[in-house]
Amino acid sequence: MKVINLSEQKSVMNQFMAEIRDINYQQNHLLFRNNIERIGEYMAFEISKALDYREKRVVTPLGELDIPVPTNQIVAATVLRAGLPFHQGFLRVFDHAENAFISAFRMYTNREHTEVGVHTEYIASPSVEGKTLLIVDPMLATGGSMAAAYEAFLKTGTPKAVHIACVIGTEEGIDVVREAVGDAEVTLWCAAIDPGMNEHKYIVPGFGDCGDLCYGEKL
Repeated sequence: MKVINLSEQKSVMNQFMAEIRDINYQQNHLLFRNNIERIGEYMAFEISKALDYREKRVVTPLGELDIPVPTNQIVAATVLRAGLPFHQGFLRVFDHAENAFISAFRMYTNREHTEVGVHTEYIASPSVEGKTLLIVDPMLATGGSMAAAYEAFLKTGTPKAVHIACVIGTEEGIDVVREAVGDAEVTLWCAAIDPGMNEHKYIVPGFGDCGDLCYGEKL
């Protein structure tokens, strides 16, 4: 599995990342969601460079020319609920993509809330057979949700290519995903990779719970 850490590049995305990490900026759910969407748009643009292209003849009012356009059939998949604004950013770029959704949430498996399991309940997906599958989820902490999503979507077919995108990942989570994909050709795109997690399996320094910051706290 190839890992691309976009924070190693100097770009305007670092401004978006600085804002969503800022505890004061986080007080406004709309601003936070908007930046998650913008990061999705930026990452989709970067991923577009890895697609297949062909020349398309375009007729303008004054003539004709050939323009290289992507040929991939794309399925953009996300994990409910935190992945929705990130997914929307990808759809603004890949506006002809098919879509897939899965519900996956963390469950603490011990009284101290230091061990985490992942539970999935719902999946809605077209076939990914021969298509380019994008799995986009903001947080790659333990890697359990992403690994479960990957395995679930592959039950609908064998994709031509797989790209996994997250806003923030950890080395531990990346290792879990790497084990889940095995020898498959998968590219993992991270807007940032943070040092690790706290005892409750939240990314540090991270920015907190993405779903809560986008939509408000849950019970």
